Amino acid sequence: MGNVMVLDRTDKRILAEMQRDGRISNLELAELVGLSPSPCSRRVKQLEDGGYIDRHVTLLNPEKLGLKLTALLFISMDRHTPDRFERFEKEVCAYPEVLECALITGQSSDYLLKIVVPDMDRYQEFLLGRLTRIEGVTGVHSSFVLRKVIDHSPLPLEYLE
Repeated sequence: MGNVMVLDRTDKRILAEMQRDGRISNLELAELVGLSPSPCSRRVKQLEDGGYIDRHVTLLNPEKLGLKLTALLFISMDRHTPDRFERFEKEVCAYPEVLECALITGQSSDYLLKIVVPDMDRYQEFLLGRLTRIEGVTGVHSSFVLRKVIDHSPLPLEYLE
């Protein structure tokens, strides 16, 4: 099999169904993709072993948990050195409010963070009490999500050959 698997139509259908419902039973999945349960289970295991299935998670409703404020933060750093970036990344990885962190180009910022907090008071605590205290952070530009137009996690599979 090597390092790269060739995904066939059945593999793609398995991935699509598992993205749609991560709790689907092997029996239900097998029926949907036209396999018997044992070969279906083997295929799922191969997809996991091949790294196509990264992990299994449960998506929670932030509103129900009182996490009503989502913000996108554009972070500027004072120096563009590996040690400065490494220190920043290590620090933000420890913050549970940070859902995503990406080193970006094409902006006047170096990082884009997506965070979720209960309210503006907690946002202010996060910003002033932790984020701006990280060595090297020179600027933070915040944008707040008013409404999520698209909010899903499935990846598009039509690009797979």
